[in-house]
Amino acid sequence: MQDCSLYLRPEMGLSSLLCLCVLVTLCGHRGVLSQAPSYGERGSDLGLQVFLQVARSRPQENVVLSPHGVASILGMLLPGTHGETRRQLLTALRYKKNGPYKMLRKLHKTLTAKSNQDIVTIANAMFSQQGFPMEEAFMSSSRANFQCESRTLDFTDTQVAAATINDWVNNQTKGHIPTLVKADMLDGALTRLVAVNAIYFKGLWKSRFQLENTKIRTFNAGDGNAYKVPMMSQLSVFNIGLASTPQGLNYKVIELPYHGNSISMLIALPSEEDTPLDDVIAHISTATIQSWTKLLHQRKVRLLLPKFTAEAEVDLRASLSALGITDIFDEGKADFRHLSTEPVYVSKALQKAKIEVNEDGTKAAAATTAILMARSSPPWVIVDRPFLFLIRHNPTGTILFMGQVNQP
Repeated sequence: MQDCSLYLRPEMGLSSLLCLCVLVTLCGHRGVLSQAPSYGERGSDLGLQVFLQVARSRPQENVVLSPHGVASILGMLLPGTHGETRRQLLTALRYKKNGPYKMLRKLHKTLTAKSNQDIVTIANAMFSQQGFPMEEAFMSSSRANFQCESRTLDFTDTQVAAATINDWVNNQTKGHIPTLVKADMLDGALTRLVAVNAIYFKGLWKSRFQLENTKIRTFNAGDGNAYKVPMMSQLSVFNIGLASTPQGLNYKVIELPYHGNSISMLIALPSEEDTPLDDVIAHISTATIQSWTKLLHQRKVRLLLPKFTAEAEVDLRASLSALGITDIFDEGKADFRHLSTEPVYVSKALQKAKIEVNEDGTKAAAATTAILMARSSPPWVIVDRPFLFLIRHNPTGTILFMGQVNQP
């Protein structure tokens, strides 16, 4: 999905089947939180700001993005940068000037810990042009902090190079993102490195939706039309709360935990049917999400949630540039002297993500749970209009994926 000399791409996985790929191509030259934010929150906040820009530009579309994937790619590039190029990345990510790598290494280890190994898989790789001189310190940092594997390719054969990278992506995402790079994104004369971050997430609901309870119901989509969609249903105890924007618009927040309890899906739904989703999205930050944890309380409800599949490909360059990360894309200003003695710049930054949500959480998983029967009629929470979802690693505050669903 990228062209040019240095190409870096992250990719992510399943929510209830969620996959993401992010691509960054680096090319050779032709001539504020209420408490100290974790590193997971710092990086996620930048990715979240990218999401807000993309969602604003696509108000009627389904959008899926991985904030952590955005931060991962930039974090992998960071050790190779110098001067103003490095300052821009550190400022946007809110990382400390000295020694962010120890914290990034710790975050990576936490997200890929044994307790998460059946849920989250994170893999990193760098595909470099044969003979391209890479600084050993940069490679050592990649291996130590991101467990990044290294391979050499001959980018002069763009078809074979693209196929090799796509095979790696396809394998790491369990077949959910079979193609990320196209041969014409690679420049046979200029491409030097393709860096890839792949995250695969497969979550099973802690409280599974029973297939027989799924019925066709009406969803009032973002385009103003009403559509008949499969709507899942269950009566259970969920964390639920009411939040409001600075402008006083109320919205419901519901937490659906996955097995293991460390990762949850959070859904935000405007309380009033005539409140546009983007009025709620506009004020979301990791500080906002952190504040939700104080508002949520357990309540027995009948939850109706549509089954949905959404995928999106996002060009990150415009959004990152608007957030102050400009020099990495500028052939005349990019300073990657700690990556290679050869001058390079980022020609393209792309992310591709996919999510599939169904009764199990994933396509081919079985989970059973007792359904709590209410003695009296519980309140109904019906997600029948555009909504925001986030998949959050609760211990670190890392936002693995987020998206807006305008039409399931």
